[in-house]
Amino acid sequence: MKSTTMRFNGQLLNRGFWLYCWKVSDGKREVLYVGRTGDSSSKNAASPFSRFFRHLDTRESAKGNTLHHQLKRAGMEPSECSYLLSAYGPVFKEAEDSVYVGFRDRMAALEKELAYALRDYEVIGNHQSKKRLEKTDEATLKGALAAIKKDLSLV
Repeated sequence: MKSTTMRFNGQLLNRGFWLYCWKVSDGKREVLYVGRTGDSSSKNAASPFSRFFRHLDTRESAKGNTLHHQLKRAGMEPSECSYLLSAYGPVFKEAEDSVYVGFRDRMAALEKELAYALRDYEVIGNHQSKKRLEKTDEATLKGALAAIKKDLSLV
């Protein structure tokens, strides 16, 4: 048996539209995983903490455990990895149905561009959104990229 710890900032409990990036290492390899809250399968923008839990759910019936599957696909055993997380947001507050889809689409474009901006590192996952980055979101992308690089010691 071993002891282990987890520390997090309570801001991660706030619902809304966030960008995030995990830096995951199994001791031999280090990968990045870029994601967002406010996905297409729901009309609710979850908190980053809630989303992170679902990402690593190992139950056979689990839905939304994309990071778990991507790590396995990359030949990494999730239970043997260390994780460092940076979340940026909320970019938008949780929204009513009438504006949710617009925010969701803008976040999809931001997620895709963030993954592309980190292409000098090994980024796992699919970031194939057809949504285009809006000119008004360029500053958000720049801020997220700078914060995430700093938080994950990528600079």
